[in-house]
Amino acid sequence: MPYLEVVFNLPLRSAFTYHCRESAEIGCRVEAPFGPRLLTGWVVGHPKAPPEGITDIRDIKRVIDARPLFDHRLLDLSRWLSDLLICSPGEALAAMLPGGRREVDAWSSADEPADGQAYELPEKPGAHRLTDDQSAAVKSIGGDPAGWFYLYGSTGSGKTEVFLRAAERIIAQGGSVIYLVPEIALSHHLVESLSSRFIGILAVIHSGLSPSRRLSEWRRIQDGSARFVLGARSAVFAPVDRLGLIVIDEEHEGSYKSASTPRYHARQAAMRRCREAGAALVMGSATPSAEAWYLMRSGRFKRLELSGRPAGGAMPRVDVVDMRSEKGLFSSTLIRSMSRVLGEGRQVLLFLNRRGFSYQYSCAACGEQLYCRNCTVPLTFHKSRGAMICHYCGSRSQVPSRCPSCGAIEMRAAGFGTEKIEEEAASLFPEKRVVRLDADSARKKGVTAETLKRFRRGDIDILLGTQMVTKGLNAPGVKLAAVLAADAALNIPDFRSAERTFALILQTAGRAGRFRPDGEVIVQTLNPSAPAVRFAAENRVSDFYDYEIEQRRLLGFPPFSRLFRIVARGKNEARVIEAAEELARLTSGDDDWEVLGPAECPVGMISGHYRYHVILRSSRFDRSHRSLVRALDTLALPGGVRLEVDVDPVNLT
Repeated sequence: MPYLEVVFNLPLRSAFTYHCRESAEIGCRVEAPFGPRLLTGWVVGHPKAPPEGITDIRDIKRVIDARPLFDHRLLDLSRWLSDLLICSPGEALAAMLPGGRREVDAWSSADEPADGQAYELPEKPGAHRLTDDQSAAVKSIGGDPAGWFYLYGSTGSGKTEVFLRAAERIIAQGGSVIYLVPEIALSHHLVESLSSRFIGILAVIHSGLSPSRRLSEWRRIQDGSARFVLGARSAVFAPVDRLGLIVIDEEHEGSYKSASTPRYHARQAAMRRCREAGAALVMGSATPSAEAWYLMRSGRFKRLELSGRPAGGAMPRVDVVDMRSEKGLFSSTLIRSMSRVLGEGRQVLLFLNRRGFSYQYSCAACGEQLYCRNCTVPLTFHKSRGAMICHYCGSRSQVPSRCPSCGAIEMRAAGFGTEKIEEEAASLFPEKRVVRLDADSARKKGVTAETLKRFRRGDIDILLGTQMVTKGLNAPGVKLAAVLAADAALNIPDFRSAERTFALILQTAGRAGRFRPDGEVIVQTLNPSAPAVRFAAENRVSDFYDYEIEQRRLLGFPPFSRLFRIVARGKNEARVIEAAEELARLTSGDDDWEVLGPAECPVGMISGHYRYHVILRSSRFDRSHRSLVRALDTLALPGGVRLEVDVDPVNLT
C-alpha cells in the first residue's frame, strides 16, 4: 500500500504520513483524519516507507483531485514562502489555492489557443497613438524580457496602456501574463476593457467568485486556455505556464500585503516568480512606496517615467485650507467651489478616510467615551444603521440613551465620518444628487460597480466616500476633488503614516482634471505645515521622497533595515505579557538586530484578545531570520497564547 506525505492548513511545520489505496499525485488535495477531525490537506511527497518508529499509519479518507492543483514550481514557491514567512507549508499552500472542494468541468472551447502557441490579438477598436514617453517605456520593457521596471507617472499619465501593450507583446509571443490590482471590486472598468481586448484568454481571480468558479478558472489557467490573469493579491500564485510578465498596478497599496498568516507581500512573491521564470516585472504608481522609490534611485528597478495626460487633462490646481480657523465640516472655500462647479454642470468628489457618522460618542456630563467591550478602540456611531459599531471586531450595540457610567442623558456625538459628510452635503445642495460609497453603503453585491458606472455617466453630482472613491476612478465630469481631514492618518503611530497621507492626497487629487485642463483640488487640514500635506499640495513628489527617505535613514527604518514583528495574543493578559517578555529575552543580546519592546500594541485588544508585540530591527536579514527561527523554536508559550509572525510588516498597529 503506497504512502503519502500530507501537509495541512495548520501552524505545524511537519508533514504527516498516511496510507492511500488509490493514486494521488503530488500537488493534489486529499481528505484525511487528523485527530478527531477530518481535514483537507495537500500531498507533498511519496515516501517509500513510514518514518522510523511510526507504526500507527492512518488511511486517507478520499482523494479530491484527479490531477494536481500545484506543479513543482508552485510547490517550490510554497516552500520558499514557508521558510521566508516562518509559517507552515500547509498554511502557504492554503494562501495560494483559489478555493473550492469539488472540481467543475469548465474547459474552454476547442478553438482556444493551445498551450504555448502564439495568439493573434484582435485589432483594438479606437486604439490611440502612444505618446513618446509611452512608446519609449513599451520599447524598454520589450528589450529586456527578464528586467525589473518601475513605471512612474502622475495619475492619468497613461500607465495602464503601457502595461497592456507590454502584455500584448508577451501574449503574441506565446507567453502568459499576471496583472495585479489592489482590489478587483473597484476595477470593473478595467475588467470590461480587458474582456474585449483579450477575448477568450482572460481569467479573473478574486474572492467574490464561488469556490467552484474560482477552481474552474484555476484549471483554465493550468490548461493554457487563459493566458492573461487579472486579480488581486493572491492572483500572483496563478498556475500560468510560460510566465512572461507580472504587472503590479498601484504598487504602493497596502492591500498587496496579507493581513493574516501567511503574511506575504505580493511584490515579494512576484519578484521570486519572475526571477525563477526569467520573466519581466513591471510595477507602477503615481505615488510609489518609499522602498520602491529608493530601489529606483539605487538602480535595482529601472525607472520609466511618463509625463502629461494623454486624454487632454492637466494636473489640477491645489488649495490648502487651514481648518483651525473654520467652524463647520465644509470650509467656506470648499462650499464656494462646490457651488460654482456644480453650477457649471460638473461633478464633485469628496474623500474622507473614516466611515460612519461620528467616531466619538461620549457623555457631556462626565466625559465617559464609549469603547468596544472586546477591543481597545472607540465605538463608531452609524446613524443609518442606528447602532454603535466596532470597526475592528464588528460587534454592534444599541445607541445608549443614558451614560453607562453616570446615568446622565446628555450623550453627544463628536468627530465626523462619511455619513455625516453625506448629510451635510445633502443639506447644502438639496437639489443635487449626493451618493455615498464606503464599506457600509456597498455591502450589497453590485452596488460598487453600479455606483461607479452612474458617476462616470454623470448621473451623480457629488460622490463621497472612503478610499473606494480614489482607487482607479476615471470620470470625465470631475472638476473638483476635496480631501477632508487630510492629516488624520498622521496621528497613527506608524512610521509609514506620512507616506500614506502623501499618497492619499495625491491619489484623490488625481481624480480631477483627467480629461480637461481645469481640475481643482481642495485639501482641508488642521496641520497645513506637515511635510506630507505641503509636498502633496505642491505636487513636489521628488522632494517628498527625498525628505521621507532621509527621515527613514536617520531613524533606521526601511529601506535601511528590515523589520520582524511578533505579536503575542490571548485572553489572559498576564500570560500574553509573559510570552512577549520571554521572546524579548530570547532575542536580546544578539548583535544582528535591535529589539524594540515588548510593548502593548497601539490597538491593545481585538476581539477580546490582548495584544503585545516585539519588533526586531535588522540590517542583516538572513542571519537575523535564522536567529529568529531558532528563538521561536525555543520559546515555550503559556497556555492560550498564540504568536503572529510578520516579516517586513507594513502596519504596526
